[in-house]
Amino acid sequence: MANNHQLSAKQVRSFLDDGYLIVPNLFDQQEANLLLAAAQADPMMKDHTLDVDDRSGRNSQITVWNHPRNDIWGMVSCSHRVVDAMEAMLGGEVYHYHSKLLHKKPEVGGAWEWHQDYGYWYKNGCLYPYLASCWIALNRADKGNGCMQVIKGSHHAGRIEHHVDSGQNYADPERVEQLANRLEIVYCELDPGSALFFHCNVLHRSDANTSNRTRWNLICCYNAARNNPYKAFPHPQYTPLEKVADTAIKEMGLKLSVSSDSFYKPDQEVITRGHTAK
Repeated sequence: MANNHQLSAKQVRSFLDDGYLIVPNLFDQQEANLLLAAAQADPMMKDHTLDVDDRSGRNSQITVWNHPRNDIWGMVSCSHRVVDAMEAMLGGEVYHYHSKLLHKKPEVGGAWEWHQDYGYWYKNGCLYPYLASCWIALNRADKGNGCMQVIKGSHHAGRIEHHVDSGQNYADPERVEQLANRLEIVYCELDPGSALFFHCNVLHRSDANTSNRTRWNLICCYNAARNNPYKAFPHPQYTPLEKVADTAIKEMGLKLSVSSDSFYKPDQEVITRGHTAK
């Protein structure tokens, strides 16, 4: 199946050097609109949402699931444009580790502390930091509504010790401060449909949403097949991933326009603990 969004060697090198890569318009406006409409209407968000507080008492809503299904979210996480990019950056076959749908409400959406995903994923039995995520903006993400921030190149520091406060994992503040003083903090402002790929060891965070605009985003997380966890954990061990055509998102959108059958199925596993979001 042809992939019209294949990463260039320069883009892959940039990811390896910097720990992140922004791909503008990975999904077009129609696809972004479909995903935003689904996020706002999907019963999964209403029935399985977890509130996560920050230190100031603000909160964000998150829904986490392990396995992609035959729904619009599965069409994204199994699409060639995302999976092929992950395989290029991680150097081989990957599988779906889990996905997250996040919502920061206007004026009350909470902040996320500086952290690395591998700071706690390694406890899941992943021996190596061969994991990465794709952060997809469903509407405009900028400084005002709490876009993602990364410390460029911080993944080269390796895993940093993490702690838990208010339900959030956060990296050792002393180490973070030293890295932030030496490296560049990048605000990843994204238009709808644009994506941020980031390494599991890159430090990242987001501010509270102090604007009058909402912030919705989808995060698809992947692990290298060769990094199969040595023990069982709520997030899955290696499960072969079947890629779908990039056209599948719009095709599923057509089903959504006439039926709710393409939304979350009752037997789909939804995770409510043991995660950190953005």
